[in-house]
Amino acid sequence: MQDHIVIIGNGISGVTTARHIRKASDHKITIISAETDHFFSRTALMYIYMGHMKYEHTKPYEDYFWKKNRIDLKRAFVEKVDHEHKQLQLSGGETMSYDKLVLAVGSKPNKFGWPGQDLDGVQGLYSKQDLDKLEANAPDNQTCKRAVVVGGGLIGIEMVEMLLTRDIPVTFLVREDSFWNGVLPPGESAMINRHIKSHHVDLRLGYNLDSILPDDNGRVRAITIKETGEEIECNVVGLTAGVTPNIDFLKDSGIELGRGIKVNPMLETNIKDIYAIGDCAEQHEGINGRRPIEAVWYTGRMMGEALAQTLTGRPTPYNPGHWFNSAKFMDIEYQTYGWVFSNPKEGNTHFHWIHKDDDKCITIEMEEGTRKFIGINNFGIRMRHELFDRWLNEERSTDYVLEHLKDANFDPELYDHYEKEILAEYNKQYGTSISPKKKSWKRIFA
Repeated sequence: MQDHIVIIGNGISGVTTARHIRKASDHKITIISAETDHFFSRTALMYIYMGHMKYEHTKPYEDYFWKKNRIDLKRAFVEKVDHEHKQLQLSGGETMSYDKLVLAVGSKPNKFGWPGQDLDGVQGLYSKQDLDKLEANAPDNQTCKRAVVVGGGLIGIEMVEMLLTRDIPVTFLVREDSFWNGVLPPGESAMINRHIKSHHVDLRLGYNLDSILPDDNGRVRAITIKETGEEIECNVVGLTAGVTPNIDFLKDSGIELGRGIKVNPMLETNIKDIYAIGDCAEQHEGINGRRPIEAVWYTGRMMGEALAQTLTGRPTPYNPGHWFNSAKFMDIEYQTYGWVFSNPKEGNTHFHWIHKDDDKCITIEMEEGTRKFIGINNFGIRMRHELFDRWLNEERSTDYVLEHLKDANFDPELYDHYEKEILAEYNKQYGTSISPKKKSWKRIFA
């Protein structure tokens, strides 16, 4: 029998689910989205504003792909889920029935009740609509003479970089004493502080937004800082203090909610035939030490792949394996594999190396006695994910990892390499005498 599988949300998790269901079955599939007609790469939004891409370049599939693969697209907003009758109430009074429902509704920017947070010119940076707003609010440095970005995470620094490409001065308000220091160890966080300032950003560490002030037309004209009362004139305020699952429309649905939509490792909610994936899904307990909610692109994709198997008769739990992630801090690339905490966990220690140019560094977390490898952060040096994943599975020592670090490096030809410098510092700190092994393609692709 064919089921009608309805997916609310056309982001990476929802679209991955649809694609993999279609590969394995003839089920009827409908994707509902109120954001855009077609799936696009959310991580590429910034490059549209920066002039590197056009919107159509961010769509991984041609518009004909959906009809060809018998995936129906519906542009609508879902107002209510009626699980007893397996029916959705859509905006405009329309309804849609389903046999199985996948909630892939993503996140929305946090707001913390700041006075003026809903003024014109105040916005987040999450959706295509947010990008369109930024284009209208800050097309150039004549219309927007200064912007204030509130929140020191990855979205915040992206927005700062975007505005700088149009020569718009930016004040970056970060409540922590050092940028992203709840995630990054002190040496890395301090390096990123210096890097942000080197781009002529007015970085304000340890300060909180107090209020957003309007002009006579209801647009933002300034913000005030809580700690000092200082008033900073601006034409745009970017609210980038994290995101929260987009679940308001589910409050009276009977679906169990916490911060997100509660699911088990099979991605099932408490209601039969309703599932949740991506940013909006909240595990009852984090898997493999991960957070219960993972607002990360690749985990959304992995959830979609796992759920599609379940929905086509091959029950598959979500098992994301070792933690990894990547990002970019302006022109410094960042990767992390395994666990590196801002402060080492009890019984662990950090090895930290930073290059004299102050734009490349690594931090390794390891067990203090055995020096068992727990994880690595690397900035400005590209490393192979698959290799670190293997070393973590094999429970290698940090000595072994550094001895074979050349295998992990995949910077392009003619790039400088730093394995000797890193190993020299490690030998100095730990009294070892390790020499780097020559790169071996046989080992790399074993």
